[in-house]
Amino acid sequence: MRGLLLCCFVALANLSLNPKKSYEYRYEGMVNFGLGKQNLAESGVKITCKVKITGASEQTYVLQVSDLAFAEYNGFPGKNGYDASPELTSRIAAQLVKPFMFEYANGHVGDISASHEVSTTIVNIVRGILDFFQVTVKTTQRVYDLEEVGIHGKCQSYYTIEENMVAKNVTISQVVDVTNCREKAEKYKGMATAVVDKLSKQRGESVYSTVRNVYTIKPTTEGGLLTKAEGRERQHFTPFNVKGGAFKMQATKELVLLGVSDTASTPTFGPMESKGDIIFKFANINYNFPILMQNLEDPIPKVITKLIKRLAAANSYQVDSATTEDCMKLYQLMKVVPLEGLTGLWKEFEGNPEQRRWFLDVTVEIGDARTFNFLKSRFQARDFTPTEAWQTYLMAVEHLEATLELVEITKEFLRIPYSKSDINLWHTVVLSYGSVVYKHCAYHTPCPVSIVQPLLDMATEALRGNNKEDMILALKALGNAGHPGSIKTIMRFLPGVAATPKDLPPAVQSAAVQAMRLIAARDPHSVRVLILQKDLPSEIRMLALVILFDAKPSMAAVSTVTEHLLEEEDLHVASFAYSYLEGFARSTTPDNHFLSTAANVAVKILAPKFGRLSYYYSKAKHMDWFDDDFLIGTATEMYMIRNAAYMLPAEVMMSGKLHVIGRIVKLLELGMRLEGVKELFGAGIPGFKGDYSFSDFEAILRVLDSWEDLPNNEPLFTAYSRASGQEWFYADVSKDLLRSIIMALNPSAWKGSPLWAAIETLKSGASWHYSRAFLIIEASYFLPSTLGLPVEISKYYNSITVMTANAVAKPPPTQHLRQLLNSEIELETDGFAGVTKDFWVFYGVNTELFQSGSEFHNKVPIGLPWKFTTKVNIPEKKFELEFPPCTKEIPLISMRADVYAISRNIAEPDMHKRTPIMPTPTESNPFWNPNYWHPSYNMCAESDIYGVGMCMEYDLRRQYYHEEFPLYYFLGYSHMELKIVIHFKKTQRKCLNINPISTPEALFNFKALAMAGNQKHEGYDAAVYYTPEANAHSTQLIVSQVGANTNWKMCVDTTVDARPEAKTHLRWGAECQSYEMSMTAGALPLNSSKPTLMSKVQFVRIPEYMEEMGKRVERYIPGMGLLLGFYQENERNANREVSASITAVSEDSIDVNIHFPEVSEETCFAVKHAISCATNGLRVFVSLLSKVHCVPQGCATFSWFSEFPAQHDNTTIDSFG
Repeated sequence: MRGLLLCCFVALANLSLNPKKSYEYRYEGMVNFGLGKQNLAESGVKITCKVKITGASEQTYVLQVSDLAFAEYNGFPGKNGYDASPELTSRIAAQLVKPFMFEYANGHVGDISASHEVSTTIVNIVRGILDFFQVTVKTTQRVYDLEEVGIHGKCQSYYTIEENMVAKNVTISQVVDVTNCREKAEKYKGMATAVVDKLSKQRGESVYSTVRNVYTIKPTTEGGLLTKAEGRERQHFTPFNVKGGAFKMQATKELVLLGVSDTASTPTFGPMESKGDIIFKFANINYNFPILMQNLEDPIPKVITKLIKRLAAANSYQVDSATTEDCMKLYQLMKVVPLEGLTGLWKEFEGNPEQRRWFLDVTVEIGDARTFNFLKSRFQARDFTPTEAWQTYLMAVEHLEATLELVEITKEFLRIPYSKSDINLWHTVVLSYGSVVYKHCAYHTPCPVSIVQPLLDMATEALRGNNKEDMILALKALGNAGHPGSIKTIMRFLPGVAATPKDLPPAVQSAAVQAMRLIAARDPHSVRVLILQKDLPSEIRMLALVILFDAKPSMAAVSTVTEHLLEEEDLHVASFAYSYLEGFARSTTPDNHFLSTAANVAVKILAPKFGRLSYYYSKAKHMDWFDDDFLIGTATEMYMIRNAAYMLPAEVMMSGKLHVIGRIVKLLELGMRLEGVKELFGAGIPGFKGDYSFSDFEAILRVLDSWEDLPNNEPLFTAYSRASGQEWFYADVSKDLLRSIIMALNPSAWKGSPLWAAIETLKSGASWHYSRAFLIIEASYFLPSTLGLPVEISKYYNSITVMTANAVAKPPPTQHLRQLLNSEIELETDGFAGVTKDFWVFYGVNTELFQSGSEFHNKVPIGLPWKFTTKVNIPEKKFELEFPPCTKEIPLISMRADVYAISRNIAEPDMHKRTPIMPTPTESNPFWNPNYWHPSYNMCAESDIYGVGMCMEYDLRRQYYHEEFPLYYFLGYSHMELKIVIHFKKTQRKCLNINPISTPEALFNFKALAMAGNQKHEGYDAAVYYTPEANAHSTQLIVSQVGANTNWKMCVDTTVDARPEAKTHLRWGAECQSYEMSMTAGALPLNSSKPTLMSKVQFVRIPEYMEEMGKRVERYIPGMGLLLGFYQENERNANREVSASITAVSEDSIDVNIHFPEVSEETCFAVKHAISCATNGLRVFVSLLSKVHCVPQGCATFSWFSEFPAQHDNTTIDSFG
């Protein structure tokens, strides 16, 4: 028996196909997508055929397919079966039955060839079959592992060999680790600026796959004969963490030997071309949209023309939500239009503003060289307006796949004269080139310096010519590029590190430091040098700190910075660094896992020296959160960079990041440099006291009046914005711009001013319309399945925005604006502002021939229409609104979402199958799970006086499994809608009237009235009275309801005295007599030993709903006190009173007391460690101090599970917040 086994192994060592024989196999492959639950819908496809392999030469074989059948599955397991698709079978067979040639030796498949017309999709199906022949056998080991090439790439395989003495064959089990392949067949699209977060993957994966193949091999005298092979791939995907439930793909394939025969003659075939090796090849990923299927062989330009005209017409006034899916069809069609087709379409639409805008909006979505060659022609011909040019170019760069060809094309835009015709257009072209370089280098490393050379030359030339504007622009573009080859050039702009330093403006130095933001991770030393050089401007050092920490420095780097900060004399730098480290010390996002530890240690070291610096000094704040179940988090950072010589900060910035399934996406970043404004205010404002009284505002206005004295060559301030880490916009607000705005709005302006021209236009009727289609997100991840079918995970987020405004003004005849402002103006207007957003997530197989998978679709339309007439009389302080008769409901916002099992094929593109994964439960559905949640709600609130109301309704259907949170929480149908109800039976007027009263006590009178068809006023009348006294200020507010049969009033009396203490007495109801309550707030002197803030609410009579609400809160307090570690003590409290006080008991802690009628809380807050001090088991002060002064009865380490005394009717609960 051992001899037989030895013979088997020797034969297996020569596992191969005999070139003189033909092998016929039966093949079946299936792939299914769903959730693996019997009552939830699934989709899938099945391919069956016969496969014949015939030898052509010693190491070359021909594969031929026959008896092909293709079937689709869409339905519920156990209830529905596969449906044959004869038409699609014929389409696939037309290519698949053609002969394929492949090289084969020693159990490994080499080059695969086929005729030219055979598509990559069909070749991949053949790869899925041939993958069964890709097996490595070691005759000396039964268990072994090795790295080998397969359809998934170069991956680790784990083998087990077992012999079957009865059947006289050998079973080989192969498990392939397709998740961690060294060279994986995978592709990303639309994620160049989304940084991979490797540490997030340690918290959980969103995609996980396993592959197992089992081979049955029969030893023969010629070698091992493959008699049967079975393969199974399991893949789990979720938008969250796979630990919390996942969509499931199961792909199975089987190859069974039917017979072996001698080859009668060598097969003949026509010319063939190489299609590559066994590794999966991706095809048509740019235009195979997984969420729709349409015929791309029709006359595309005609179809596009029709679609654009239809979409433009449908969205000419408001968003037509029914057409938003047509937008995706249009994007896909545009991706297959040749360059000459784009030129023809431009000629078709350029004369129609609306259609022209739609055409340009969808052209940018093509994302390859055709877009930029088309734009280059338009730039050269100057066909665009400057605004149209920079907006279109910016969007085109946002959506491109940055190949080397595209880098070269976008480089040409730097040399087109039209690019420099407008300052915003030139900024866009230069900044965008930096973005293109960054996107290209993200996928191609090492990245040649030659592609960033134009920007290096631009920066060098600007430095040589001492041109401030050009230096800033070049540096910002280099910052976008993030090329390590630019570090030496950037350093030339920084004093203290440049070989030949120049005296450059702060704005240039700031741009130079920020240009290192994407390089710092590769070269942190250069940034650290800037921080440690104390002779550099503090602003530069603080910006360098931001860049260093964004690069996630090592603990050694953080320690170095910390040690230098201990000797720091510039308190702005120290405060900035300490506050920034404080935020990182509390960070929970995976990317800051190690930095958080280092920052925590640094904060403890620096706290004694810098822990109490006020907000007068520079600050940096980092806040974030992360959820391991969802693998989602956000981070926000805010920076205020100050200078000791100026009152206002030199620079303020704010940025945000989104952490999602292993990637970090930088969101919108905003920044502002207060250059001229900072100089204007200097170190302080003369006469400014800081209490923001009227005199303080006068002092500020006196300073602002001197803005003309600022230098002409310095902007008042500069603003910039970045998206996905790429700067796309910056602009200076100069004195000239401010001067033109003031002149345009000057009330003394005569005819001919811009404002006057606008009024003249309104007199004859003005219309304004804006619409834009924008594919905000198109992000995809592609990987192969064991069948050779491409698996795709894609997200699409599209919006259509429409704004329309029509207006006619009826002003009296006047000679200048001042006269106009002193008369009554009537304005009639109607319009619409809204947006419809569609979000899709697809997981499944996507080819140009068929699609099968799970699809989530969420649609959110938001819209606000209006139509009214307004009359404004400024001298009389009167504002009147008039609405026409109306009886309809207007949806303001709605949301509809569901998850579907999807099946589509090109033979019947309009007959797709879309089954909700979670069906509506019925008695006839025997598989329905009892864990079903179906809340629905409908609520309306209306005002009879003003004839308007709001309605909200929602309808949710959920089937859930407790063991698979959070994914199953989001499955199922969702619908929510918020509507405004307008029921104006007759024309109604809304009048707002503000009348200042001349008596010394009263301030003003305000009326909000509605006038119905009976000409009677209804609404509210409010009067505010102010009475100044020697040591107090008293104000009274009286609100009265206006109407035929009403006496409702609200009376509010407020007094503020010098102690300081504020008292408010509130009465309301019939003649202010039905209900009554009072509120008091005050502070004990701050110079006392224990300064205290206190407040009190006393209620005499309140409505039942308020009383019930108060009782609920009161019942809630003891339970929350227990959860938060509160301690209780017996105490008698006032019956109808709620009070609270905050007392500073020491420099480091505060004591908080809150008293309800039956429950009181008390707590002591401070800093650092949690300690509890108990007094006779009745009271606890919780302090967060390193050293705590306690009451004599002793201190104990704080425990959440302390014992509590028995419950009393009136109790005091103590805790820390």
